[in-house]
Amino acid sequence: MSDAPSSFRVVMAQLDFLVGDVVGNVDKIVTAAVEARDRWQADLIVFPELTLTGYPPEDLLLRPSFIGQIDPALQRLRQEIQGIAAIVGCPLSTPGGLRNAAVVVNQGEIQARYFKQWLPNYSVFDEKRYFIPGKDAAVADIAGVRVGITICEDVWLPGPVAQAAQAGAQLLVNLNASPYHAGKGEQRLTALQHRVREGHIPIVYVNLVGGQDELVFDGGSLVVNAAGTLTQRAPFFTEGLYPVDIQISAQGAIPIPGEVVDEPGAEEGIYQALVLGVRDYVNKNGFPGIVLGLSGGIDSALTLAIAVDALGPDRVEALLMPSRYTADMSNTDAQQEAEALGVKYDLMPIEPAFRAFLEILQPVLAGRPPDTTEENLQARCRGVLLMAASNKTGKLVLTTGNKSETAVGYSTLYGDMAGGFAPIKDVLKTMVYRLSVWRNRQSPVIPQRVLDRPPSAELRPDQTDQDSLPPYDVLDAILHGYVEEDRSVEELVAAGFDHAVVERVARLVILNEYKRRQAAPGIRITPRAFGRDRRYPITSGFRR
Repeated sequence: MSDAPSSFRVVMAQLDFLVGDVVGNVDKIVTAAVEARDRWQADLIVFPELTLTGYPPEDLLLRPSFIGQIDPALQRLRQEIQGIAAIVGCPLSTPGGLRNAAVVVNQGEIQARYFKQWLPNYSVFDEKRYFIPGKDAAVADIAGVRVGITICEDVWLPGPVAQAAQAGAQLLVNLNASPYHAGKGEQRLTALQHRVREGHIPIVYVNLVGGQDELVFDGGSLVVNAAGTLTQRAPFFTEGLYPVDIQISAQGAIPIPGEVVDEPGAEEGIYQALVLGVRDYVNKNGFPGIVLGLSGGIDSALTLAIAVDALGPDRVEALLMPSRYTADMSNTDAQQEAEALGVKYDLMPIEPAFRAFLEILQPVLAGRPPDTTEENLQARCRGVLLMAASNKTGKLVLTTGNKSETAVGYSTLYGDMAGGFAPIKDVLKTMVYRLSVWRNRQSPVIPQRVLDRPPSAELRPDQTDQDSLPPYDVLDAILHGYVEEDRSVEELVAAGFDHAVVERVARLVILNEYKRRQAAPGIRITPRAFGRDRRYPITSGFRR
């Protein structure tokens, strides 16, 4: 090791890439590599998993025309990245099939290739649908340092890290697209500490940041030394290039301690994830802004705050759509929310539309007592107004339903479910309150009365949510067990919940799968979100 340098600088490229935009992603890679070379004098820059395609590219990987863009992209990287080595994630076609790969671009050549060995096929991951696994280590000599390469899941399970160490790696880099859920940062650190015990070499863990449909990638790239000690961690939910200095000696590679950013607390982390998810969904899809219905209730108030924090008040518009059952204080609170956040709002009472629908429907309604039909009509009047505003302005409609309502079907198809994106779809009602309190601590934008009054859809006189549902603290605890932990009715009853209440909640969850299939996509903040995570049949004999 006499010819090894005394120091080695790696830059963690914690960046936000657009799925499917191979040309744009190459531009961003080259720009970052040039900055890492010129500003930081780095020896190596490491990018996240599947950098070239963005993550997850899903069935784009099945299109030959899409995969055909990879070789020209790599050729550009070989030509345009000079004076620094880069490790870039990309799909690669091989004689055995498509691989989830990392390539080392160095001195105008592809110096090494690594193929991901552990392909996750659970939760939101479907990698076995697209890729075949690798089996061999890859170690590249970069500026005299032997750098081993792994990809994401390879550090969550035994084998690849030890294999790289046995192949002579002094330092391991791990390319990631690890999606966020609350508490994920500490789980990553624990996984790396387990792997370090196998390989006894430091690990540089580079994670993607940004929103991609339902998923949010939170960054938090980190470094652990050969003893498993966290020596550096980048900010969460923030793009950036983060240099890591590593001392090279006869004792091995020793990361020099840098800034260790704390993982955000539960409310702060979830809120930041929601803001990033909304911002990227709107901007990456080219919407000029968003529009939402503002009722004076807690869900729409929180959604409005998230939207403004994501995009700024000038790109957010609110519609106040009171009915004959809307309390004056609801209108007052909604106006205060919009004014506190500097948002343009319009008052559009739905009474004329509601009366017209009741008149048109007299052949169906006559002689029958009022029920949820009339209630849902009001929600659908509002849906029509929101979608018309969206059509005219090009703005995206945000729905405001939470996970508790989504779980049990306390929502109206083509009414309050009408829209293009659902920011709080994976947020239980009790967490909605916690997030609202947290947001108000930053600056008071939600009136205290909204936090204090019983929640209500205001679709009939003196209505509250608790007329139809168990108290939210009870409902959410049952939903956490039944939906997020797959616990049975019997297990929940044994845990102390009332049998009849658990049976009713489980029945509602099962019966309303058809509604959830028609709901807008929403941001995942738990390990078991409706949609990509939890895929249940609509037609089924299962009842518990």
